[in-house]
Amino acid sequence: MSSNTASSSGGSGDSSAARKNSKRPKYSKFTQQELPACKPILTPGWVISTFLIVSVIFIPLGVISLFASQDVVEIVDRYDNDCIPAPARTNKVAFIQGDAPKACNRTLTVTKRMKQPIYVYYQLDNFYQNHRRYVKSRSDSQLRSPKFENQISACKPEDDAGGQPIVPCGLIAWSLFNDTYTLSRNNTPLAVNKKGIAWKSDKEHKFGNKVFPKNFQKGNLTGGATLNPDIPLSEQEDLIVWMRTAALPTFRKLYGKIETDLENGDTIQVTLQNNYNTYSFSGKKKLVLSTTSWLGGKNDFLGIAYLTVGGICFFLALAFTIMYLVKPRRLGDPSYLSWNRNPGGGR
Repeated sequence: MSSNTASSSGGSGDSSAARKNSKRPKYSKFTQQELPACKPILTPGWVISTFLIVSVIFIPLGVISLFASQDVVEIVDRYDNDCIPAPARTNKVAFIQGDAPKACNRTLTVTKRMKQPIYVYYQLDNFYQNHRRYVKSRSDSQLRSPKFENQISACKPEDDAGGQPIVPCGLIAWSLFNDTYTLSRNNTPLAVNKKGIAWKSDKEHKFGNKVFPKNFQKGNLTGGATLNPDIPLSEQEDLIVWMRTAALPTFRKLYGKIETDLENGDTIQVTLQNNYNTYSFSGKKKLVLSTTSWLGGKNDFLGIAYLTVGGICFFLALAFTIMYLVKPRRLGDPSYLSWNRNPGGGR
């Protein structure tokens, strides 16, 4: 009697000790992946319907996007080569770095009515603003507040001039685009509004209204444009636009806005100062006048992408429908399993 009791108590102690030493996780539906779940079965009807729905949505979107892009009117004029005098074209870098006059006259013709606002851009090709060393060469804290004007450690080699900090410092600001454009229509001056071309968030949060340029372009080598030392950085919108670096080597940046309509057949005379050196790295410069649509500027990629995806989905839906009608197959038919099709293959 007593021995049985002792053995029973010993067995229960062993089992409780085994439970304590067990590495089995505590049971729950989450850890055992037993939570309710949706497990769709991809029947032919569901697959064909899904492809059809995608094609029905994407193809009209592609057509609408292409029409919106086609409504945008653009005038693009490349001038970097034509604005170098013929005798100087054998050494363009020497000309652009010299003291010879850089003024150049261009004539543009409006081929389709352009409704205001008309955006004036400059486009640069083969300019890698996304280069790691270039992108990091700036001081965001210095741009925001005058008390951080000495934080220039990331700005080398354009960090100081004569021992005094450069504001704004860094290679991005130093290389500020400095070509200028003066426009006229049919020999009448055409105003280009340069206000409101920068992002509001950049003006309010990234560039301080109490930060003024100091020692800018006073180093050993002059880069691009100069800045007015009496105007705070938050009001120098050309700089703000330039400091938002581009991700690709071909990019456009907003120069200004024309706030009047241009009619078909109008002649636009452009007097530009060809100052910016793109010749040392085989770059290109273009002047762009463009309207916009509800979708933005002229870009056929989005419409083509929608049409391509929609067309592929429609083709797949049609192919699966034909396959299902020509050679139907019962769902879950075990005769299609490999070991049923080849009984001796698994041995």
